[in-house]
Amino acid sequence: MKKIFEYLRRLKSWVESYAEKPYAEWALFIIAFTESSFFPIPPDVLLIAMAVITPSKAFRYAAVCLAGSVLGGVFGYFIGMLFYETVGQPILQFYGAMGHYETVRSLYNEHAFWAILAAGFTPIPYKVFTIAAGAFEVSLSTLVIASIIGRGARFGLVAALFYFFGAPIKKFIDRYFEILTIVFLVLLIGGFVVIRLFL
Repeated sequence: MKKIFEYLRRLKSWVESYAEKPYAEWALFIIAFTESSFFPIPPDVLLIAMAVITPSKAFRYAAVCLAGSVLGGVFGYFIGMLFYETVGQPILQFYGAMGHYETVRSLYNEHAFWAILAAGFTPIPYKVFTIAAGAFEVSLSTLVIASIIGRGARFGLVAALFYFFGAPIKKFIDRYFEILTIVFLVLLIGGFVVIRLFL
């Protein structure tokens, strides 16, 4: 477990290193885009680092994050629709998400919009839902609208916290990174349980 935390901290630091670069917004866009289909670190990490440096631009950064994430979701959708067996399935297997994929299949039968919205806002792996949406031929408009609402609310909340409260939140995250990682994993598992029971 210690090695996992060390790896995650290194990866987090690597992502945060882009915050002060001239091309930081492009980096944020690209990370948000790729996280929606295959990258493991959520764009919130870089969004937070950039918002700490310039709180007045927090909502601008959230908008960049949202644009990249939704477009990345569309990319994941077409991976699932056109290249599921060759690309989509290996991605899901890499993250150990095939069991979740079957859960998503049942959710999409009746609750596609709400399932995607929940995945966009919560720690549930969004990439599973975007790839599955394409594989199960969910309406692209459903994916886009639900993603805009879910991801917009998530990134908007992060932006609001730093716009109004600033750097102390970042210090809290750095200090309790291991505990927050465990909480994140618990929420990840709990999220699937909740949507399976109530959606």
